[in-house]
Amino acid sequence: MREQLTKSDVKKIQEEIEYRKLVVRKEAIEAVKEARAQGDLSENFEYYAAKKDKNKNESRIRYLERMLKTAVIVSDESREDEVGINNTVKIYFEDEDEIEEFKLVTSIRGNSLKGMISTESPIGKAILGHKAGDRVLVKINEETGYYVVVREIQNTRDDSTDKIRGF
Repeated sequence: MREQLTKSDVKKIQEEIEYRKLVVRKEAIEAVKEARAQGDLSENFEYYAAKKDKNKNESRIRYLERMLKTAVIVSDESREDEVGINNTVKIYFEDEDEIEEFKLVTSIRGNSLKGMISTESPIGKAILGHKAGDRVLVKINEETGYYVVVREIQNTRDDSTDKIRGF
C-alpha cells in the first residue's frame, strides 16, 4: 500500500534523510573505524555495536527514500466545518458515554498514546470529511462497528512538532 503524505510530511522526511546522510552517517563511520582500530575483531563488542548502528541508519535512509518514491501526496486543506488532516476533533463514543479528543494525522505521524490518530485507522477513515453533529459508523470489520458523534472540530494545522514514526 502506498503511504499518504502531506507536503509537510515530505519536508520532514527529506530533512531526516539529509540529517542522517550528513551527520549520522559520518558519526557511524567514525565509530566503526575507531572500534576496528582496537584490534581483534572476533571479541570486539564496540565494533559489532558500531556496525549495527551504521546499518540501522542506512536501513532508515533506504526506508524513507522508498517511502518518498511511492507516496501519494494528499492535501491537509479542509473546509472550515469538516474534519480534515491535522484537525483536532472531539468525538463522543455512544457505547462508553465518553468524549475523547484526537488530532487526525497521516499514518506516519499516528500515535494513539499522544492522541494522534491516523486517517488510515478505522475511526480516522470514518470521521474524515464529516461535520460537527454527524453520527458516524466506525466499521472495525464487515460485521462489527460502533457509532460515534463528531462533537467539535478545531481547525488546527501541522505545527511541525509532530514526529515521524520510526520503525
